[in-house]
Amino acid sequence: MNARECQLAKPVAVKSPLACYIELTKPGIVGLSIVAALTGMYFANKGIMPQWDTLLWTFLTLGMAVAGSCMLNQYYDRDIDKLMKRTSTRPLVAGLVSPRRALATALALIASSLVLMVVFVNLPATLLTAGAVLGYGIIYTMIVKRRSHWANQFGGIAGAMPPVIGYAAVSGGLDINALTLFLIMVVWQQPHALSLALKYREEYARAGIPVVPVVKGVQATKKKIATYSAALLLASLLPYVFGMAGPVYLATAIGISSAFLFQAVKFLRSDRDCNMRLFFYSIVYLVVLFTSMVYDSL
Repeated sequence: MNARECQLAKPVAVKSPLACYIELTKPGIVGLSIVAALTGMYFANKGIMPQWDTLLWTFLTLGMAVAGSCMLNQYYDRDIDKLMKRTSTRPLVAGLVSPRRALATALALIASSLVLMVVFVNLPATLLTAGAVLGYGIIYTMIVKRRSHWANQFGGIAGAMPPVIGYAAVSGGLDINALTLFLIMVVWQQPHALSLALKYREEYARAGIPVVPVVKGVQATKKKIATYSAALLLASLLPYVFGMAGPVYLATAIGISSAFLFQAVKFLRSDRDCNMRLFFYSIVYLVVLFTSMVYDSL
């Protein structure tokens, strides 16, 4: 990588090569994945934080896998990203990073993460990580995303893997607790992603991406958001049902999930075509839900 790759059009605004590559890894998604994995590790270890070496290697290898997958996604989507204003300034689209080097970096991150994980963590976590990379990087990005409005479901499965991977990293296997965390993540991702799709539906249509708002329309998408929000309320009760957390978590889950559902129903009944407040609330929701789950199990 060199400085020429990372110069913006205006001389006064220059990004370093490192900043460009970091942007391609989507640090926000990496961070959220690590938080989700930590929750899984905590419950797998019966409410006790795992050893520092287990934490370190799991965070490092999972972070590398997620970063590589995000970079691979942007490498493959660079042709459609240039058609959407939201993604038109990404380093690959703007010509700040060469596609060949981005692909090489992505594959190196993914391969290294799997090798290190199988050596320093365990095989089950490695297989789950490989499955998540395959699901997101290949099935979602290269096959389903441009062909079907069901792409969010496929991407949601891969995106729900971090807490399961964290759980397996400690326990070496899966049980009902791990599946509960997985279910919450799968359901949560649907209203989260659909809210964003509504906001940028015209850009998706211009790029030829058949997201739900483009294929089914705005009102149908709003109904799906409300339906998934109701399902999330039910799914959020399961940690209490299965003894993973107590009454403090239950009260928190009911409160924030009911607020989520209330906002979704209010949005459904409104004349608005998008609601980014719901999108941002979904991010806060997940952090608060998992934090309260861990707190109440102490």
